[in-house]
Amino acid sequence: MSEGPLLLSPLRLGAMQLPNRVVMAPMTRARAGADGVPTEIMATYYAQRASAGLIVTEATHFCAEGQGYMRTPGIYTPAQIAAWRKVTDAVHAKGGRIAHQVWHVGRVSHPLNREPGSRSVGPSAIPSGVNIFTPDGILPAPVPDALTQQEIAAVVRGFAQAARNAIDSGFDGVEIHGGNGYLIDQFLQGSANRRTDGYGGDARNRSRFLWEVCEAVLQAVGADRTGVRLSPFGVFNGVNDQDPATLFGTAIEGLARLGPAYLHVINPEVSGDRTVQAGAIDVPRFSRQHFPGTLMVAGGYDRVSAEQALRQGVADLIGFGRPYIANPDLVARLRGGLQLAKAARATFYTDGAEGYTDYPAPA
Repeated sequence: MSEGPLLLSPLRLGAMQLPNRVVMAPMTRARAGADGVPTEIMATYYAQRASAGLIVTEATHFCAEGQGYMRTPGIYTPAQIAAWRKVTDAVHAKGGRIAHQVWHVGRVSHPLNREPGSRSVGPSAIPSGVNIFTPDGILPAPVPDALTQQEIAAVVRGFAQAARNAIDSGFDGVEIHGGNGYLIDQFLQGSANRRTDGYGGDARNRSRFLWEVCEAVLQAVGADRTGVRLSPFGVFNGVNDQDPATLFGTAIEGLARLGPAYLHVINPEVSGDRTVQAGAIDVPRFSRQHFPGTLMVAGGYDRVSAEQALRQGVADLIGFGRPYIANPDLVARLRGGLQLAKAARATFYTDGAEGYTDYPAPA
C-alpha cells in the first residue's frame, strides 16, 4: 500500500490517466449565454481547476426539451459545440482532464426557460411538484407530456449524439447524469413512472431506459470514455421509490454488465432538498456491493473522510463539489493540509465573475 495519501495517488480511469483521485464534481453554475452557448468565463473557471485528477462539467442539455433552468449550457448547436472546444482547450493547456456531463431534465422544467414551442416531458404525466426559477420569478413546473416509445428512442439517440459532440469538442470522456430526479431518475423511481409498457412496472423495466442510454453512449464513444452518475436512496425533485434497495441494486448491476469506465454515486444526505429515505443505507458501500468496477463517490467529503473511504476500498475516486467553488487550487490545499475558503452561496447561480472566477489561490 502507498505510504502517501491515496487521495493524491494516480489512477488509470478508462482512457484517462489521472494524476490524483480528487474529482471536481459536476455543479450547475448558470454562467452560459441565453442561447446555451458556453462563455469565455466558463473556460477560465474550469481551467483554474485543472489540477483536479478529473473535472466533470456542469450538466448540459442536448435538446430544447432537455433544458430546465436559465443559463445552462447546451451541446447540440454548432455554436455550443465550438464554444465547448474553447473550454477543453483551456483545461488541457493547464494539463487537466475534463469529462462532459450530459443530462435531460425531463419534467423538472418550465417553458419560460426553454426555446419557444418545446415541451416538458417525462415517463408519465405526473408533475414533479417543484418550483423553478424563471425570468418571471419562481413558478411551479407544469405537468409533463408522457413520452411515447418512439420519443424515448429519440431521446436515447440524443444522449449518444451529445456524447459524440462532446468528444468532438475535445472532452476526455462523458458522464451520463442519471440521478437527482431528472429524466433518467424519473424513469427509475416509482413516484414518477406509472407506465404500463416495457419501461414501467418492475425494477428491471424501470431501469431499461437507463441501460439503453448507457449502451448507446458506450457504442458512440467507447466504454473507456463513459461514466454514469446515480443518486441512490436520494429524494430530489419529487422522486422516490417504495423499494429503493431492489431498484438501485437492479439498476447498478445492469450497468455493471454493460461495463462503463466508472459509476459515480452521490450521498443522499448532502444538501438542498436531498433527504435520506426511510431505511436508507450507506450508499457507497451499497454501490460497491453491486458494482465491481471503478467507483466514484461524492457528497460531504473532506480530506480525512475521503482518505478513509479510499483506504477502506469503499471508493476509488472522491468527488468534491462545493469545496471546488471557493478553492480552485483544492488539490494543493488538500496536499498541504491548508484551510479551505468558504463559498458565497448568494453567487452560486448568478452571472458574471463574482463568486465564480474571483476566488484567490492561497499566498
